[in-house]
Amino acid sequence: MGREARIDYYLSLNSPWAHLGAPRIEEIARRHGVALRPFAVDFRSVIFPNSGGLPLPKRSPQRQAYRMQELRRWRAHLGVPLVLTPRHSPFDETFGAACVIAARETMGDVPAVALAHRILKALWEEEADPADPATLARLMTELGLDAPALLALAEDPRWEAQRQADSQAALARGVFGAPSYVIAEEIFWGQDRLDFVERHLAGE
Repeated sequence: MGREARIDYYLSLNSPWAHLGAPRIEEIARRHGVALRPFAVDFRSVIFPNSGGLPLPKRSPQRQAYRMQELRRWRAHLGVPLVLTPRHSPFDETFGAACVIAARETMGDVPAVALAHRILKALWEEEADPADPATLARLMTELGLDAPALLALAEDPRWEAQRQADSQAALARGVFGAPSYVIAEEIFWGQDRLDFVERHLAGE
């Protein structure tokens, strides 16, 4: 299956916007019969420094205040539960990303997407700590995954190397923000662009 038949999905496991868009991007991919391939890339250390972006704490007070207004608006509009300032945000997503990438490369896109979205839900709805291996194990078990095996597999440094390669490839494709949905050469940045993803897949 080539790029034309799939959505390459670049996300941060810390992104509330990815969480808000999670149910809809899964449904869009299912409805149009296309694969949804997740890339848990490194925005903080790789993509932002090379694309003009800033981690949230370094953004201006005006931008941070507007972000909170938008999160409230979208939470109400979509009816998706979301804690505006969860206790463990931002968390170190390095190991969680390794788990998602290991799942993608050894089990496939579907379980990897499920794990990424479960991590986001744990952070933004439940105020759990996805940096805690015990939390990750619980989330994996809930999804029917072999948690001990996947956690052990994720320790392999090749997954971090893969994450860095994925991040450089994302930059080369023009990705600069999370979440980004890329179909062939078309980039759709933000969960508020999912209507355009739908229209593109419908051939409009």
